[in-house]
Amino acid sequence: MVVENLKVVKATYELYIAGEDGKEELMEKATAETPLVWCHGEGMMLPAFEAAMAGKEAGERFDFVLKAADAYGEYLEEGVMELPKTMFFNGDGEFDEERVYVGAIVPMNTVDGQIVKAQVCEITDDKVTIDLNHPYAGEDLHFKGEILEIRDVTEGELKAIRNPRKGCCGGGCSKKKGGDCGDCSDGGCSSCEGCGDN
Repeated sequence: MVVENLKVVKATYELYIAGEDGKEELMEKATAETPLVWCHGEGMMLPAFEAAMAGKEAGERFDFVLKAADAYGEYLEEGVMELPKTMFFNGDGEFDEERVYVGAIVPMNTVDGQIVKAQVCEITDDKVTIDLNHPYAGEDLHFKGEILEIRDVTEGELKAIRNPRKGCCGGGCSKKKGGDCGDCSDGGCSSCEGCGDN
């Protein structure tokens, strides 16, 4: 059964940002073999990205720029902070060198219980400096690509999107693994790994 007003969209894209020399630098790329797939209208993408893609059809090319304010916001210096190294100790009471190293992305809990991702910038004898800014904060994002497919989303896929730890991971597949994949026989996804995991 399909869900009105929500669409599964597959697209190729290239994402560019301005480099230090002023020339654009390719940061991300999705090909026809490994396309970007999202449920349009479900809030999975940046609102400005969805607005720019609204009304497009399969086979249509796109080329647009999202200003930083409409993407990941401006870079905030207060997003960089030093934390005690003890906050990154493992269960054995030792610093977790395997997961915490310069350049690593680590999950952090905010005071209100939200989980955010932070990049490790520096590690000293007693401190770890992290950056809570999104990697593209302060950057204008230039997207180029083509819409490959647009179709209705099924109830099973929507259930999986809204509760990714249950049901069909990614939606629309016939493979089941370890549990109820819901309405996954509608076609569309290539894998259901982790289906039924809690």
